[in-house]
Amino acid sequence: MAEKRIILEMGTGNDLYGGDYTKAACRAVQDALHHSSIVLFKSLGYDHLDMRVQVTIGVQQPDKVDAAVVAATLPRGRAEVTVVFGGLDVHDPVQETTHVIATAAVAALLPIEPGAWRLSASTQA
Repeated sequence: MAEKRIILEMGTGNDLYGGDYTKAACRAVQDALHHSSIVLFKSLGYDHLDMRVQVTIGVQQPDKVDAAVVAATLPRGRAEVTVVFGGLDVHDPVQETTHVIATAAVAALLPIEPGAWRLSASTQA
């Protein structure tokens, strides 16, 4: 059975004063999650445990993100977190602080049999 991506959401998060890349990453994931509601599980009889969740985090210093902490923030599914170079660091030389901005892409995938879903003739335009 092939997995199909059923949703892709993006989010941003930051840590303005602590320089904490994991905190910024977690906030980016939560921002992405607040943009979606996946009601098809109950409607179509899928279990949330069937869902694989691919999370990609972009930050300027990927090695400073604890992927296990980010994965633990996901409320459903089996999480896979990948951290890559991206995001943005904004340095304030006057205050001697670096503001960390992270981006997140959260994809949900389900094992769906080919041809299991189709548009009915009345909904096709």
